[in-house]
Amino acid sequence: MSITVAQVKQAKSKDQPYKLTDSKSLYLLIHPNGSKYWRMDYRFEGKRKTFAIGVYPEISLASARDSRDEARLKIRDGTDPSSERRIKKATKEGAVDFRSVALDWFEKKMTDKSDRHRQRTMSIFTRDLFPKLGHRPIHEIAATELLAAIRKIEDRNALEIAHRARTIAGQVFRYGIAAGLCERDVSADLKGALRDQPPTQHRAAITEPEELSHLIVAINGYQGTPVVCAALRLSALLFQRPGEIRHMEWAEIDWGKERWCIPGRKMKEKRDHIVPLSRQALVVLKDIHALTGRGVYVFPSQRGPSRPLSDNGVRTALRTMGFDNETMDPHGFRATARTILDEVLNFRVDYIEHQLSHAVKDPTGRAYNRTKYLPERVEMMQAWADYLDNLGDKGAMNDG
Repeated sequence: MSITVAQVKQAKSKDQPYKLTDSKSLYLLIHPNGSKYWRMDYRFEGKRKTFAIGVYPEISLASARDSRDEARLKIRDGTDPSSERRIKKATKEGAVDFRSVALDWFEKKMTDKSDRHRQRTMSIFTRDLFPKLGHRPIHEIAATELLAAIRKIEDRNALEIAHRARTIAGQVFRYGIAAGLCERDVSADLKGALRDQPPTQHRAAITEPEELSHLIVAINGYQGTPVVCAALRLSALLFQRPGEIRHMEWAEIDWGKERWCIPGRKMKEKRDHIVPLSRQALVVLKDIHALTGRGVYVFPSQRGPSRPLSDNGVRTALRTMGFDNETMDPHGFRATARTILDEVLNFRVDYIEHQLSHAVKDPTGRAYNRTKYLPERVEMMQAWADYLDNLGDKGAMNDG
């Protein structure tokens, strides 16, 4: 339903801002001080945005509708009207600054990245690059200026961030070159100028789908004891810490709700934790229940049912299958799932982090909640199990 000229003219202010809605997402925003602004909400590359059209009465209802229609055509053709206006404004003023180009690049190139990736990138802009370079015309920035900004990062010994900042700046410069806003990527001149990053010690983990396929085929074909075979399969399916897997108790399995409820006393963070059980995980548990279901532990030690499986059980199985200490260790299943769920299956990072029982705070600062995103985590765990099944099937066909 459209608004009329009379309604626009007669709209009175209230205690709180409110909208008079026109057609095709156009509306008049009336503030408590009586000012009136034309706005249009839209979505661009999956993100909700607002296009500021102008102030009433300088912009009439008819003019606002014309601007709305022009903006809708731009969106249809793949142009973000808000970004285009920002660039044009900067160009009209004489030059486009680094901040404008960087924000435009961020909006267009980072939409498909995880929230964590986007936050880390924006932090580098706001904390490290914009204070030194944000106001500078992008075509005037010299390599020495970029180096000076990055040296500040090195001064606080954040060497990984320093290298990442150079990479991100280079992407912005190359984006500017493509848009005709600058002539060269000055970050290329800094090759070899930054301090080397110290070697990082990571737990051995497989993070490439092709390599993971070989691992799943090996796990499916492993001929060890039933207890170790089951622990190996659940390590891959549930990606909890090795100690948590080994100490799993039958009393913690909620068959009705299809979940594993780990008490906080057994968790690294001392918080209760819920692990949704996929169909595949339930099959593994039901099979091993026939063998160990009368005892306390799902995976009892060979030395007696009163003790859990040794911490070398799964590790030795991996070595037997040909995966050495430099390739994969029991803890590596966590990094495997973390990487592939994010980069291949495209699940939200906060879902993954909650399922890993990492310390996660929401935007209000509230700490981890064991039931947070539980329906989404149920879906994710089933998708992960199905993905491993598909990898195993493909790997078996290729090996055959």
